[in-house]
Amino acid sequence: MSSVHLLIAVERKFSGPRKKKTNVIMMVGLQGAGKTTTCTKLAVYYQRRGLKVGLVCADTFRAGAFDQLKQNATKARIPYYGSYTEVDPVTVAAEGVGKFKRDKFELIIVDTSGRHRQEKELFAEMVQIEEAVKPDETIMVLDASIGQAAESQARAFKQSSNFGAIVLTKMDGHAKGGGAISAVAATKTPIAFIGTGEHIQDLESFTAKQFVSKLLGIGDIQGLMEHVKSLHLDQKDAMKNFQEGKFTLRDLQTQMNNILKMGPLSKIAQMLPGGIGNMMQQVGEEETTKRFKRMVFIMDSMTGSELDSDGQIFVDEPSRIVRVARGSGTSVTEVEAVLLQQKMFTKMAQRTKSMKSQMPGLMGGRGGRAGGLGGRGAFGGAQMQRAMQQLQSDPSMMQKMQANDG
Repeated sequence: MSSVHLLIAVERKFSGPRKKKTNVIMMVGLQGAGKTTTCTKLAVYYQRRGLKVGLVCADTFRAGAFDQLKQNATKARIPYYGSYTEVDPVTVAAEGVGKFKRDKFELIIVDTSGRHRQEKELFAEMVQIEEAVKPDETIMVLDASIGQAAESQARAFKQSSNFGAIVLTKMDGHAKGGGAISAVAATKTPIAFIGTGEHIQDLESFTAKQFVSKLLGIGDIQGLMEHVKSLHLDQKDAMKNFQEGKFTLRDLQTQMNNILKMGPLSKIAQMLPGGIGNMMQQVGEEETTKRFKRMVFIMDSMTGSELDSDGQIFVDEPSRIVRVARGSGTSVTEVEAVLLQQKMFTKMAQRTKSMKSQMPGLMGGRGGRAGGLGGRGAFGGAQMQRAMQQLQSDPSMMQKMQANDG
């Protein structure tokens, strides 16, 4: 079985809360993993999808925990519950969940104290909170930068809380999350979300293919389009063309205009193929915005027939490149860079279409889930690490599998 199949084999779509029903999610994790911030991110994620969400701060151990959650929740306009006087976290959790249940909230997220593996008292507290609020789902927040330590930490938490999903944080830095894959295999638990920045909207649902794409630096077109979709921006034609294996210059123009509305651009740029994300991360937010705008100026200077083409028209008639450069106040090199970007999008679209047709069960087509998803028949940590090492040692492997895997 190929390495990409090993990665997809431990993937299970997180079912998430259901509308018109009270859902309780308890968040657990080590101190410093970003758990309290992740609680707000998760609340915003589901609020944008139409759920009535409330936050409960049951972290009475860390000084300032309630203030942090209160500040984040207020900024995001999420109702919250906590106490400055009650020191028993079990009481706070039970009262908060009870209040939101009476008010018919659909999703209640409970933030608990940060734990360390050796702190048996805090682990006991976590169990007590779980018994008091009876969560529908327990999610562990895991720091991606800890590497191989993820496996031992995940095992320790699994013994006490039996969490059903993982949120992988701090994926916006240099952390690559290889250790998190071992944690998934070791605990037979899927990664549900990935935290990609400090802003409250920086939370993405996890899919194995997108994870590997980011790991290898080859872009994340699917993630980009999903982010645009969550903001209800115009992309209907672009999505249709992409699913059919096509991507015109007009589609690129639409996506670039949408990107300018999405901010922060240095983060969004990481989703683009061709190394543009790494390049723009080095120049800073201001320069990134400037370069994106110049790309839009270039496409604004193209004719309708040029925008609706696959770019071949510029190869056949190079004088068009010079005309567009003059009309947009840019250089020939910059116009060529835009054409190269469009060509890379097209190749990604063609590969996505090919993979969906060849592996419908694994790529979200008809046929449901592949055997082993969610831990059933999942692979061990050692096998998973070999898969990760193989992918990292040969960056061309992912492209080859996307083009030829059958």
